[in-house]
Order: sequence, then structure tokens, then C-alpha cells
Amino acid sequence: MISGSTLRAAFALSLLGAVASGAEDVQGWCLGVAPGECVQVTISGRGPDIVLIPGLFGSAFSFRRVTAPLASEGYRTIVIEPLGVGDSARPAKADYTLTAQADRVQAALEALDVKSAVLVSHSIGTSIALRLAYRRPKTVRALVSIEGGVAEEVATPGFRRAMKLAPLIKLFGGGRIIRGKVRALLSERSGDRSWVTEEIVRSYSAGATRDTGATLSAFAQMSRAKEPEALAPRLAEVQCPVRLILGEAPHVGGPSETEIQTLERGLKSFGIVRVPGAGHYIFEEAPAAVVEVVREVASERAVRESDKDSPIPGRPSPIQ
Repeated sequence: MISGSTLRAAFALSLLGAVASGAEDVQGWCLGVAPGECVQVTISGRGPDIVLIPGLFGSAFSFRRVTAPLASEGYRTIVIEPLGVGDSARPAKADYTLTAQADRVQAALEALDVKSAVLVSHSIGTSIALRLAYRRPKTVRALVSIEGGVAEEVATPGFRRAMKLAPLIKLFGGGRIIRGKVRALLSERSGDRSWVTEEIVRSYSAGATRDTGATLSAFAQMSRAKEPEALAPRLAEVQCPVRLILGEAPHVGGPSETEIQTLERGLKSFGIVRVPGAGHYIFEEAPAAVVEVVREVASERAVRESDKDSPIPGRPSPIQ
């Protein structure tokens, strides 16, 4: 059986394959953004910047089937894992609000001298990206949301229910229980579950199981985090075009119809792409569809059209 560490090594090699096609060396490190806080950053390629923000159980590994082709096509991909996510730090005392996470992403971009970028976000990462978009409009040229809506807090009711297992995890050992939860989460949210192998599960849960105590502590703080301001009323301040990619297969997760309507009413430039057969993890189930949308919004034409308050160009139409 292939181990999770072997699969992660294969991920690095797949990115290095982009190097052979003209991309720069893959670099990854935990970048300090505040005292006691560092966020994992993984960079590959050379060219216009594409910044990717994963969801709670995501990481640079999750985006491997998107970053490798983009790097080979002449983009620089930068995956920034929020505090408490993936291989980022999990400090015992920190501000885990989505607003604070957006500030950390901005701090990382400033440290990397990123002036303007296309953001790609998954799930709860979208609420981080949207907060960054209205707070730093010059930084965000366009935003591609993969199954992400308007979350006003990190902790959904389901997240809080899961946190009730924390004492059990501490008592019986966290790794096996967390991996089981991750497997169930990946499976129920997928249209095609064939990609959810044991090796994939281990890679997705590697960061969380490395120090289960720190992970549970970080999740507990997330569940109690209170946002300083609501996101929905600020959507009108988002100046860039926003594209929402949704999986059409029946699955758990993704934005509710209410959230989609909130995006439609609040954003100046908004469109939807629906991917047949895919679920919540479109970058795993149909990565080419994600690459196509990112390539499209990253084009100069997309940016020019957004400056005119026009709909995002391409196949999808804005919601009426």
C-alpha cells in the first residue's frame, strides 16, 4: 500500500514536472505573519500570480491537480494555508476569525511582494477571500470560488457537532478517528467517490493528525470565534469579478441557495459555472474545469470587462 508520505512526495514530483515545462522550482515553507503565527506557503511556476486558499481540511496537496498545469502554462501559483489548516501553525491562543485569516493572507502576500493576483478559494476559504477582496480591492484582480458561499463564522452547526467528539478523540487517540471523519467527509461530499482512497485520506488528514491536541485546540477556538463585522453587507464593496464553480452531482456541502442569492444580490460582477458529475471537491473530480475557469478570469479581457462593471466573459451568465 502506498503511504500518505509517498503520495505527498508524488505531489511534489508532479509540481516538479511543471518545472520541466518552464516553471520555477517548487518552494514550500511556513511563513511568519505575526509573533507565534506562521502560515504554510507553497509556490510553483513563474508569471502572473494565482493565489489559492483551501478549506478546513485542505492544503497545497489538495490543489495539486490545478497548480501543476497552471504553473506549466506560465502562472505562479501560491497556496496559502490559513492558520490552523494543513501544515500551518496551530497556536494555542490566536484569533481564528475569518477576518483575521484574511489579514494573515494579506500579510503573506505583502511578504511575497504580490501586488495583484487572481484568488482561487474552496469552501470556507471563499469567505476569507471575499473579506480580503473588499478590504484590499487592489490586491484581488478576480476571485474563483469553488463551492464556497457567504459564511459569517467558521463554525457551522455541523462543525460544532463534530467538536463534541473532542474528548473521545483525546481519550482513544486522534489519528484513526480523524482519518475516519475525513474519509466520511470526502466521500459524502463527492459526486464520484473513486478518488477517495486510503492514501488520499492520509494525505488530507496529515496536518490535522500530526498534533491532534493542537488541532483540537485550534478547532475549539474556531468554534468560539466571533467576527468583528458581517460579510454580506460588504459584498457591494468587492470590485473584482467573482466566478462560482458548483458541482452538479448530488452531494453534501457547498453554498446554500440563500448564500448564492446573497452573492448575486451583493456582488457587482458575478457568474456561475456548473460542472456535471462533480461534487464539492471539483479540483479532485474535474480539475480541468477549474483550470479552465481560472485561466479565463486571469485573462486580460476578464480584468478589462470587470473594470466596466460588465458580466464575467465566457460560457456562464450572471444570475438574473
